[in-house]
Parts: sequence; structure tokens; C-alpha cells
Amino acid sequence: MKEAIVAPGTKVNIIDSPIPKPNADQILIKVVVSGSNPKDWKVPDWRQITMNPGDDIAGVVEEVGSNVTEFKPGDRVAAFHEILSPHGSFAEYAIAWQHTTFHIPEKTTFEEGAAIPLAAMTAAVGLYARLGLPQPWTPATEPIPLVIYGAASSVGAYAVQFARKSNIHPLICVAGHSKTYVETLIDRSKGDTIIDYRDGDDAVVEGLRKAAGKSKLLYAFDATSEKNSYVNVSKVLSEGAKITLVLPPKDYEFPSHVTQSVTLVGSVHSDEKDFGYVYFRYIGRGLQESWFKAQPQVVVPGGLSGLQKGLEDLKAGKAHGIKYVFRIADTEGVQ
Repeated sequence: MKEAIVAPGTKVNIIDSPIPKPNADQILIKVVVSGSNPKDWKVPDWRQITMNPGDDIAGVVEEVGSNVTEFKPGDRVAAFHEILSPHGSFAEYAIAWQHTTFHIPEKTTFEEGAAIPLAAMTAAVGLYARLGLPQPWTPATEPIPLVIYGAASSVGAYAVQFARKSNIHPLICVAGHSKTYVETLIDRSKGDTIIDYRDGDDAVVEGLRKAAGKSKLLYAFDATSEKNSYVNVSKVLSEGAKITLVLPPKDYEFPSHVTQSVTLVGSVHSDEKDFGYVYFRYIGRGLQESWFKAQPQVVVPGGLSGLQKGLEDLKAGKAHGIKYVFRIADTEGVQ
């Protein structure tokens, strides 16, 4: 099979690899579309390793392990591949664990499916496992102001959708180029609002204060975690507040009255497997019921042959409110 390998410096090579075999608890998926994430160029650089870093799979089940009961060959699925493990999504076939695989409805395209797994689960882990907010099946019964910084990012946009399902309002969203996209996700009638980070840090801090009004700001999800995002939010958080980041903070000490955590989605492959199992199936239900929608996608031409350009554009910050996805069949040499 064809497989794309990413080296430090965002250098992509397409190689021929054997089709992997699933173990008893895994699924072999014929990848129709692969998603992509900023970590796909960052991890090879940070760790100085060469690998297939793709983690967002959408495709058709090819083979299942002996312990797999929910899936069979021919099923349409999306899946979150285990980070840093072999047989990622930038290939004709990929391996996923059964608990991080979920059925996608017929009305959900493979392009949409590929835009969901890693980012949507990051949003769920951040909101519910790290911040401890009310879950969708036991929704909030009183106002809970929540800051979502980077609301147009894939993680941020999914966090908005989950928060709405949990009846968490007002949502105080920070966004920039893709404000119009965030506008389609929020509910102004419940006090939700958008603050434009392009107005500068001081304006963001003032906007957050104004949006909170007399309410205590006790929860923040920083889906950006760079360019002063958590510094700005920390200036307005109340006593006893919680903030979760998607990247470790750099050279910054949080105020003593704020509890800070980092949301690492890889936890659903280690100590939070049950959480991942439940929420991936709930995402499938949300897609069927249409309250959960994939972030808009841009199909990068050339399949895996376009991966180099796609990752370079991600690195250059060109993806605003969209996900780059890759149709494997468009790759040169794929039958």
C-alpha cells in the first residue's frame, strides 16, 4: 500500500508499505479520507522523528480483531488513531482501536468524518474531563459563563457545539478571521457573544470583562494556547476558576486563584478509555441527529501527494475555520 511518511522540516515521502494486521482489539480500516492536524507537522519536528503522524481516519472497515463486536467489514466509520503509534491515517489502510472507532451515518460524508475524531474528542475531554462541566445528558440548569478562546479552530468549534448541547451559556467566544463561522454556532438569544482577537490584547481583556458582566468567570477552554491567549483570559478569571489549554504554557505562571490543566486527547488511549468509548459513540449520534456538525473541509488536491503542501499551509497558519482533508484515492499510484 501507499503510505506517507513525514520527516522533520515537514518533508513528506510516499513509500510502499505492507498492509498492517489488527490485533484482537483493533480494526483495519481502508482509508477513504484522512484528516490532518497541526500536530502532524509539529510532532516530527519536536521529536525529530520520521513517521506517519495521521490520526483522523474516515473509511470502510476491512478487517476486525477477534474481540471486536460492534463493527464488521463494509461498515462506514471514522476513527481516532493512537498518537505516535504505527499505521496512521496517511495511508491506504490504517489501524484504530475499537473503542476510538465510531459508525458514521449515511448522510455524513467521509470528508466530514475525517474532520472530526481528534479535534472533537479534544473538545469533549477539555470540557467534561478537565473543566468538569455538566455533560449533555445532564445539562446545566442555570447560567454558566464559559470562555472559548479560538472558537473557530476545530477544537474550539466542537467545544461550542458540545457546550450548547450541555446548555452552557453564555458562551464568550474569542475568534478572528472566521468570526462569521462562529456566528453560525452560537446562540445570541442566550447571551453568547464573540470577541475579535485582532483588536489587540487589551481589547480582548476588556471584551471578556464586559461579556462576563456581574457574573463570575469560572471556566475557560483555551483552544489556541499561544499568542497571549491564556494570559488574556487569566486576567479576568474569578477566584476558584479553571482553565484548560491544548498546549503547555510557555514562561507564564497562572494566578494562584486559577487551576490550570492541559487537555491531551491521547488520554482516551490510556487512562480515559471509557470516556473515549462513550463520547465517540455520542458524536455518531450527534451526527445522525444533526446537532453535531463537522468543521468545514478543504480537500487538498493530489491525495497523499498533496500532504506536503497541506502541512506547509497548516504550519503557515492558512487554515482559518476549516480542516484540510486528503482523499486517498487521488494519490498517484493508488488503484
